[in-house]
Amino acid sequence: MNTMDVALICKALSDSNRLQIIELLSDGEKCGCKLLEKFDITQPTLSHHMKILCDCGLVNGRREGKWTHYSLNCETLAGFKNYIGNLSCCKKGQ
Repeated sequence: MNTMDVALICKALSDSNRLQIIELLSDGEKCGCKLLEKFDITQPTLSHHMKILCDCGLVNGRREGKWTHYSLNCETLAGFKNYIGNLSCCKKGQ
C-alpha cells in the first residue's frame, strides 16, 4: 500500500460517522437501509459517506434492487493495518 492510498483512507476515517459505519460493517455485510437506521442523517448524506468509503477502497458496494449492500474490503483493511503496524517510534541512536 502506498502513501497516497493510506492518505485517502485516513481522510475517509476522519469523520466520526464513517468510523461508526466501518465498525458496523466489521461484523458483516449490511444493507444501506440498515445503516441508515443507525444514524440521524438523510439517505443522500449516507450515500455521500459510502461513496467516500468505497472510493478509498475500504468498503465494497453490491446493488440489490433499490438498495446497496455494503461490506468491508478485507484486503484493503489488512494493507492499511499492515502499513500502520510498520510505523514505529524510535529514539535517535537506538
